[in-house]
Amino acid sequence: MRSLIKTAFALSFLTFMLSFQIIKTTLNVTVRDELGNTVEGASVQLYETEEDYTQEVNVVAQGVTDGKGVLKLKDLKGISYYVIVRKDDKDNAGGGEQTGRLQDNKINKVTVVIQ
Repeated sequence: MRSLIKTAFALSFLTFMLSFQIIKTTLNVTVRDELGNTVEGASVQLYETEEDYTQEVNVVAQGVTDGKGVLKLKDLKGISYYVIVRKDDKDNAGGGEQTGRLQDNKINKVTVVIQ
């Protein structure tokens, strides 16, 4: 009987703890060059509006890609973002400037090509 009570308590506790472990809305940005190679050290900036994007003001999230060409941005809204990616003389102007709408509480992924 005691083991049954302990098991029930453990399951209840586990269920309670899992309810607090919701994934935050995340965007994993992979940056590639025109040959398809990943790009380390690329600067990535996200904007909520086209106006902010055009004027390059009010950055909502930013960072630099890691050795695998990936940047993970967390705690985002479930909206579409405008993206600027730059590395040296390459950028994503002319294509791939906007993400699709991010899914709330999910890990979203996008690949941006710079040339």
